[in-house]
Amino acid sequence: MSRRQLVALYAASEAGPIPNGAARGLALIAPGTPLNGTLAAWISVIGWQGKTFDAPRGRLVNRITPLRLEAIAARVYTAPSLLDAKPCIVLDYSKTSTIAHFVRDEIRRVAPHWYLGFAYWVKTR
Repeated sequence: MSRRQLVALYAASEAGPIPNGAARGLALIAPGTPLNGTLAAWISVIGWQGKTFDAPRGRLVNRITPLRLEAIAARVYTAPSLLDAKPCIVLDYSKTSTIAHFVRDEIRRVAPHWYLGFAYWVKTR
């Protein structure tokens, strides 16, 4: 999908429940371009593997490196999206991470067990 199509899908989706447990992740750096598949595969092997959610506690931790080390924690809660002010699930690193302090991820469920999200750096997508 193109970036525009992904934004439209996210905007048309509901927040859904906060996930619980391990979730595989795929970073889409250049959606709709020939580079997207290569970049996504490279990031999946070398860097980010996904997230492990603890819904009852409203927390998560990212799994990084090929060793799937758990690092970079976030608070998780429902709040208005920066994109359209509709409810979304916020992954808030501002009080839990020195490295990702300025990052806010937002996700919405686009299908059962499938979430789509956007990362913001100081409120810029």
